[in-house]
Amino acid sequence: MASYPSTVASTRGSALATNKVLRNTYLLLAATLGFSALTAGAAMMLNVAPLNPWITLIVYFGLLFGVSKTENSSMGLLFIFLLTGFLGFTLGPIVNVYLKFLPNGAQVVTTALGITAATFVGLSAYAIKSEKDFSFMGGFLTVGIIGAFLLGLVAMIFQLSTLSLVVSGVFVVAMAGLMLYQTSAIIHGGETNYIRATLTLYVSIYNMFMSLLHLLGAASSDD
Repeated sequence: MASYPSTVASTRGSALATNKVLRNTYLLLAATLGFSALTAGAAMMLNVAPLNPWITLIVYFGLLFGVSKTENSSMGLLFIFLLTGFLGFTLGPIVNVYLKFLPNGAQVVTTALGITAATFVGLSAYAIKSEKDFSFMGGFLTVGIIGAFLLGLVAMIFQLSTLSLVVSGVFVVAMAGLMLYQTSAIIHGGETNYIRATLTLYVSIYNMFMSLLHLLGAASSDD
């Protein structure tokens, strides 16, 4: 009987820790998304030309490495804002292309943004309310994301438009799964670092939006 109070206290402590990680993750996610929107808007106002995709990848992985190395310190906050700000800056010129060269570009951008937001909110709410453990998806997501990324590189190098569309479709599904997986990891104690959790959710939102832009833009240009 003596162990009962300590068990209850441990459970409560774990729940409080989980709630804190979840709260801090969503606060930081909102801040990084807002910062990305500002840098994207600045790039659009300055009419910045789309960045070379290879330069984008090099800078992205460099900043990603910086986040992973500093995620347990306050420097992690600096690096995650640098990373998300950079991605927002690269997104601005891409959005400008859709707005300028597609007759219904504004509708395509708005639709992609709306679907991404609705998917994230819906899947996050489902993971939290259902309290289901989606850790079993980890292996499938890793293989799927790495495979899609490599196929995306092939499509970019050889300019294979059909393969590029297939990769975008795979990324939409994979990013939806990643949202479920990461939120589940937080509420079940599998993820205790809110900087790392924020990065995963941000990347899933960013990639889903970019993939939907590509798919919707291609469908619109075919009409």
